[in-house]
This record gives sequence, C-alpha cells and structure tokens, in this order.
Amino acid sequence: MKIIEKHQLQSADIDRIVEMAWEDRTPFDAITLQFGLSEKEIIELMKFEMHPNNWKKWRARVQGRATKHSAKRDSGVKRFKSSRQRSISGNRMSKR
Repeated sequence: MKIIEKHQLQSADIDRIVEMAWEDRTPFDAITLQFGLSEKEIIELMKFEMHPNNWKKWRARVQGRATKHSAKRDSGVKRFKSSRQRSISGNRMSKR
C-alpha cells in the first residue's frame, strides 16, 4: 500500500494507528502529529486494514464526531491520555 511505503510504517506502527483511530477520544490530529498521516490517509489505512463491515461501522461512528476533530472539540479538552499511554511511552510516573 502506498501510504505504508510513503511513511515507512512498520506493523507495530500500523497496529498503533488502528488502535488510536478506534479510540473515540483520540483526535486525528494526534495520529497526524505522531505518525505524519493526514486524516484522509488514516481513513484509507483503516479501510485497507479492516473488514468491510467493521470499516463501515467505524466510519459511521467517527464521521463528524467532535472528539475525533480537534477543531470541533470542547475548548476545555486540551489533551488526551490513553489508559495504555504509560506502557507505550515508557513513562514511569505513577498514576495520579
């Protein structure tokens, strides 16, 4: 797939992108910042990686969703931190 080659994505990167895209509160901008993919490329990658029925359900769920688009988010939401963030980033700080 051209997107995978263009951004030199490894299978672990693809898995993480799919996981982040599935999370309701993770905006596309966070994926763009971390992996350099545009929203359009993320949608293409999801379509390529998912079964057609699951992709249709995911697409219907995220289309127009305020939490997936930083510009549409409530101004009180400044960031998102996944429950898995500690294991992903290696952050050893205790949970607060």
